[in-house]
Amino acid sequence: MILEKIQSPNDLKSLDSEELELLSVEIRQKIIDVLSINGGHLASNLGIVELSIALHRVFNSPQDKFIFDVSHQSYPHKLLTGRQDQFPKIRQFKGLCGFSNPQESPHDHFYAGHAGTALSLALGVAKNRDLTKREEHLLPILGDASLSCGLTLEALNNIPKDLSRFLVILNDNKMSISQNVGAITRILSRFINNPKSNKIYQEVEHLLSKIPNYGQTIAKQGQRLKESIKNLVSTAPFFEQFHLSYVGPVDGHDLPKLIAVLEALKDAPHPVLLHVVTVKGKGMDTATLNPISYHGCKPFDKVTGLFLPSPSKPTFPQIFGRHLLKMADNDPSLVAVTPAMPAGSCLDAFMEKFPERCLDVGIAEGHAVTFCGGIAYGKQMKVVCSIYATFFQRAFDNLFQDVCLQGIPVVFAVDRAGISGPDGSTHHGIYDLAFLNAMPNMVICQPRDGHVLKELMNSAFQWKLPTAIRYPNMATEETSLPLKTREAGSAEILVQGKQIAIIALGHMCEIALKVREILKKHEIEATVIDPVFVKPLDSDLFCSILGSHPYIVTIEEHALSGGFGMIFNHFMVKNKFSQTQVLNFGIPDTFLEQGSHKELLQEIGLTPESIAQQILLEFSSLNPDTLISST
Repeated sequence: MILEKIQSPNDLKSLDSEELELLSVEIRQKIIDVLSINGGHLASNLGIVELSIALHRVFNSPQDKFIFDVSHQSYPHKLLTGRQDQFPKIRQFKGLCGFSNPQESPHDHFYAGHAGTALSLALGVAKNRDLTKREEHLLPILGDASLSCGLTLEALNNIPKDLSRFLVILNDNKMSISQNVGAITRILSRFINNPKSNKIYQEVEHLLSKIPNYGQTIAKQGQRLKESIKNLVSTAPFFEQFHLSYVGPVDGHDLPKLIAVLEALKDAPHPVLLHVVTVKGKGMDTATLNPISYHGCKPFDKVTGLFLPSPSKPTFPQIFGRHLLKMADNDPSLVAVTPAMPAGSCLDAFMEKFPERCLDVGIAEGHAVTFCGGIAYGKQMKVVCSIYATFFQRAFDNLFQDVCLQGIPVVFAVDRAGISGPDGSTHHGIYDLAFLNAMPNMVICQPRDGHVLKELMNSAFQWKLPTAIRYPNMATEETSLPLKTREAGSAEILVQGKQIAIIALGHMCEIALKVREILKKHEIEATVIDPVFVKPLDSDLFCSILGSHPYIVTIEEHALSGGFGMIFNHFMVKNKFSQTQVLNFGIPDTFLEQGSHKELLQEIGLTPESIAQQILLEFSSLNPDTLISST
């Protein structure tokens, strides 16, 4: 086994061509073996194996800096940089991060989980290098979908023409998570050595040569002619406008050619873009044929490639997708927009049935939000923007300026709201309440189950205000009970008790009910309330509760800073309930890493047992005997 001998990139330097080819096979098998158990980003990593080997063979990491865009395709890089022993625990609690992580290795320079950042970061590091008179190479590694991201285009616009030792790697696999969209993606299909361009050139040259007296002279100007034809069919002029010398396309699975090209470009005195074409999922037929399904995959049978059985309960996103399609069937004015997440947001069926009303705008969250504001302008169309909570952060100003300030009633389906588990710190959707709540006239709600989700979806457009319906990516209950209309700002008492009220947001109601059962053993009868709405709060109900319950507990799967607990505390002070004793449970002021949902809840004390114990300790006057037995 060659892979077992690779403890650092330096170990690649002595391998011959045959050994490097064998190493690529072993890396693919290692990724398949581990991800069949853990799940993770499979197809993109299988496609970048040879490129990763070639880069580490030619350059000297970590002195030369590989800066990955998104970095979900950094698994081969991790295996080549001394993390083999830890790789079986990738994306697991206390294990390797599924993205680049500077805490893991000096070969990782930035946390990177959102698209479009690599080029800007690399330009900044290059500026630092030049100011401090260092000599290392900078290699931003982009996916082709990153070109649809505004931040990448902003960085392209700022590349100095005399920037040396700066090599942009464009890994073109014609995919983001789903199929790439937009005009920029078509640029990459126009190859510099396109056979069509050569044929056109040859035919025109032949015709020109036949012009009496002047034909041969004109035909000799072939280089200029070829350049003009190249401008019609090639990718090169697009990048050359940004001071990047374009090279490619190069077969991303031809190791000798990759190494030779990288060696030739290594010390270029000006910035260069190397266009590398790869196959997403290479080495595993099921992943190659289904790159969308195997982008971020769940555990699978590594022999057949088939996914292992899933829980029988539907997830919140699945219920959302099905119900939104049903709404669209009955309402031709309904439009949905997503920034590159049609599969994850379960909009595939909607997009297939109504392609003109379900739109994927690519990795362009700010544009998605503003675009929705434009579609909904005039209030003739009902617009749903389906966006992950973690990606919604990138469109804060668009939300403020182009939707809320205009009073346009776009409904935001805020997917993956809460802990994202194995994806880790860059993907937890635990900060959105803070900025959503800052928007005047914004409605914010969260369903505790699939049934309430459908009721909120049905009701949202009746409120005629910008609205966020946030929900996690987890299994939930879905009943066949009749759907009722929800009034904005109307909470629900799930169980009536006395003295202490537990207010739990969304799916945390399940934990609150378990806390109640534990407290019941101590002869404490808690009231459990689902607020349903974070904004507006149910003022009448909560003032009544605060008047009769001297102890209040809030539970949320969101950062405590700026979260529901802080919002509710402000409500109490504003309504002069300052004597009420309060405990807020949520995510502490720290960056959570990766792990299962259950493990992360245990780590931060959001389990029923931990919450109940803390209540008994802090609210000892509820039951004096409890304090004695707990200490």
